[in-house]
Amino acid sequence: MGMIFRAKANKALDRAEDPRETLDYSYQKQLELLQKVRRGVADVATSRKRLELQLNQLQSQSSKLEDQGRKALALGREDLAREALSRRAALQQQVTDLETQHATLQGEEEKLTLAAQRLQAKVDAFRTKKETIKATYTAAQAQTRIGEAFSGISEEMGDVGLAIQRAEDKTAQLQARAGAIDELLASGALDDQSGMHKDDIQAELDRLSGGTDVELELQRMKAELAGGTSGDRQALEGGQGQAQPGTQQQPQDTPRFDKQ
Repeated sequence: MGMIFRAKANKALDRAEDPRETLDYSYQKQLELLQKVRRGVADVATSRKRLELQLNQLQSQSSKLEDQGRKALALGREDLAREALSRRAALQQQVTDLETQHATLQGEEEKLTLAAQRLQAKVDAFRTKKETIKATYTAAQAQTRIGEAFSGISEEMGDVGLAIQRAEDKTAQLQARAGAIDELLASGALDDQSGMHKDDIQAELDRLSGGTDVELELQRMKAELAGGTSGDRQALEGGQGQAQPGTQQQPQDTPRFDKQ
C-alpha cells in the first residue's frame, strides 16, 4: 500500500511539476548559497581586520615598553628597565599568538573567496543553461499545443468538436421532426389547431382563383391603355365569365383583345 501511494503521489507530482518553476527554484537556492558564502567571507575578513588592529596596538605598546626600558637604564633604574622588558615579553607572546590567528584567518579568507568565485561562475553558467532550457521547453510546449489543436486531440478542441457534433445532431433532429409534422398535417393525420391550415383541394382552388383575378386585372389595364370607355371595360369583365342562358353576346360591341 505504501508503494502504491508513493507511486500515485509521484505521478501526481510529475503531472503538476513545471520544469521552469523547478529551474527557477534551484537557481534561487544557489543564489542563497552564494550569498551565505559571501557573508562568510565578509565575517572572516572582519575578524582578520580586528586581529590586525589588535596586533597594531600590541606592537605599539611593545615599542613603548622598549623605549621605557632604555630610558630606565639610562637613568640607572635597572629595576624599572627589567619590569618594562618583562611586560614587553608578555606582549610579544600575545603578538605571536595573534599573528598565528591572523595567518589562519587570512588563509580561510582566501579559500572562501576562491570558493565564492567558483560558485559565482557555476551560478552564472546555471542561469544561462536555465534560461536556455526554459526557452526550449516553452517552444516545445507551444508546438505541442499547436499540433494538438490542429489534430483535434487537445482537450479544448475536443470539447469544441463535441459541441459542434451535438449542435449538428440536434439541428438534424429538429429538421426531421419539422418535416414529419408538415407531412402529417398535409396528409390530414394531424389536425391544425390554429385553423390556418388548408387542405390540398382548397389550396388548388385558391391558386386558380388568384390566377383568374390576375387575368381580369391584366385585361382591365389593357383596356385603359387602349382608351376604352367604362362601358367597354364592363363588357370585358362580363365576357370573362360564362354567358347567362338565353343571352347572346354582341361581338361587334365588345372589343377583342388578344390574350398575352
